[in-house]
Amino acid sequence: MEDDAWQMVEKQGNQFVVNDRPFYINGFNTYWLMAFAADQSTRGKVTDAFKQASSVGLTVCRTWAFNDGQWRALQKSPSVYDEEVFKALDFVVSEAKKYKIRLILSLSNNWDAYGGKAQYVKWGKAAGLNLTSDDDFFSNPTLRGYYRAHVKTVLNRINTLTNITYKEDPTIFAWELMNEPRCTSDPSGDKLQAWIQEMAVYVKSIDPKHLVEIGLEGFYGPSTPNKVQFNPNTHAQQVGTDFIRNHQVLGVDFASVHIYADSWISQSISDALLQFTKSWMEVHIEDAEKYLGMPVVFTEFGVSANDPGYNPSFRDNLLSTVYKTLLNSTKKGGSGGGSLFWQLFPEGTDYMNDGYAIVLSKSSSTSNIISLHSSRLAAFNSFCTWKCRWGCKKNHALETSLCNEDV
Repeated sequence: MEDDAWQMVEKQGNQFVVNDRPFYINGFNTYWLMAFAADQSTRGKVTDAFKQASSVGLTVCRTWAFNDGQWRALQKSPSVYDEEVFKALDFVVSEAKKYKIRLILSLSNNWDAYGGKAQYVKWGKAAGLNLTSDDDFFSNPTLRGYYRAHVKTVLNRINTLTNITYKEDPTIFAWELMNEPRCTSDPSGDKLQAWIQEMAVYVKSIDPKHLVEIGLEGFYGPSTPNKVQFNPNTHAQQVGTDFIRNHQVLGVDFASVHIYADSWISQSISDALLQFTKSWMEVHIEDAEKYLGMPVVFTEFGVSANDPGYNPSFRDNLLSTVYKTLLNSTKKGGSGGGSLFWQLFPEGTDYMNDGYAIVLSKSSSTSNIISLHSSRLAAFNSFCTWKCRWGCKKNHALETSLCNEDV
């Protein structure tokens, strides 16, 4: 790949662009890439994941750039790193570029897996801090300092395989502050809002070139009482997040939303889950256009094979629903920037399956749906330039490839 064609993704208004062309995303999650790359016996699975993703036209992968105090930890204790694991992350970044896949790198976790905010609190307690809740991660000055130090270390990392500093590498699509941040101890949202304000600006102060997103699930909060009706349940408005307010923060470039109708509404498979998915997406796309002026990416969505009544055709219907809803936005130059399904697994990694794994080689119908969506977006991305303001969507070939849902 010619380096001059591998430019940073930027944001212009409510669209992503690369080289003045729109960049609509069909992507995936595989969170464990760094951990697998850290062991020579599993490193090949990282290559397999990118190879399979590339074969169906996927262009963005979201994965973890953290593993705090756990098995194969990247950060063994505050600001103490395992160089071999960092080299594994170098490999993930280097390998992604080979397959023309860009990365959203998440910098911490709300949940305990791979350490998360609970591990930061453990470190704080070990250092003698008086901490009473895992949510002290967001407010305690020392813990905020630990997090900032991690951000600084990752962004300034010089890749040992490519010699490119992470903050200069176009392979990285965006930084994510945290996977699914919640601060249930403060339903007003003020505590989390202050943390987002501090950390978004901090990331930009080190790396003004890359895009930044928060990692939110998309729940509406106290600042928009007229919107909480769209939440999947009443608990969602009490977890300290606030979709519109959080995304109006300086330094945040695009909105993130997750979609888990089967875990939020009902585990039983039914068309109600598809209806929720469509309306959840449409209201967030509309808000991104009206109130935020930025793209929105549905950075996680999926359905578990462990759900009662699950069958593969329902998963195909879910993918089709997400993709069609996004195409409706794409066709009119809207804020629907793309989606990342949860999650892509290469063969031979079944023991890591949380129920949501998609193994493309074992799911030809699913693979075909993903590939067709990639082709439609690729056609749109190549036919249009930012400057044409979407007038070229009248082009007959583009209409055929992008808009005809019977294709």
